[in-house]
Amino acid sequence: MITADLDADLDAYAELDVCAVSDAVDALGGRLDGWGATLTGPSAAWEGARVLGWAVTMAMAPGAAPQGSVHLGVAAIGRARPGNVIVVDNDARPDAGSWGGLLSTAAKTRHVAGVVTNGAARDVDEARELGFGLFSVGATPQTARGRCHETSCGDPVTIEGVRIATGDLVAADGTGVVVVAREHAIDVLDKALDLVRREAVMRQALLDGIDAVDVLGGTYEEMLTAGPDDAAGGVS
Repeated sequence: MITADLDADLDAYAELDVCAVSDAVDALGGRLDGWGATLTGPSAAWEGARVLGWAVTMAMAPGAAPQGSVHLGVAAIGRARPGNVIVVDNDARPDAGSWGGLLSTAAKTRHVAGVVTNGAARDVDEARELGFGLFSVGATPQTARGRCHETSCGDPVTIEGVRIATGDLVAADGTGVVVVAREHAIDVLDKALDLVRREAVMRQALLDGIDAVDVLGGTYEEMLTAGPDDAAGGVS
């Protein structure tokens, strides 16, 4: 269950890199048990991009938008609160932008943290100049007009077989993207903090000159299944 102080939860997550969050999700059961998952497709559209926040979802489909439709992404921006991350399901389509520069500008003015899309994105340079976190499966100059359109906003989407709902946690940095089910966010956070603490012990042992074979022995391979009180990496 998410605590009432969502900002405090996010502040604690902000101290972690995405690898620690991914490891924690794996350790607790991963996608098969509904904890969350690491997405393999979307990556940072510009170097240094990073996002962390609760998701607002939207879905897209091939074909021109019905006449009179609001431009894709506008509903999600209107729904988002400061710090939210818009998650776009565009079925990994590489030939039409599922996000663009005007949308980045509009989202930035509303303090949206960023966008993760499993489609292509446009105007990557503009997103970088804005400092707007953008993660996509690629870039294209081609517009979505006449090629694809928005079909829903706020409903759960499925990306890479992972169900993502509005309110789930999204963490992304230069390494990749991880989604954590909202109801498990605190358990994942606690596990990630434990793993970071144990890795810090191992890192310090390496810096102190202890042989890597001793530090990164069999216990390291078992770290995701070992309990929090187990000695990290066999280093005492």
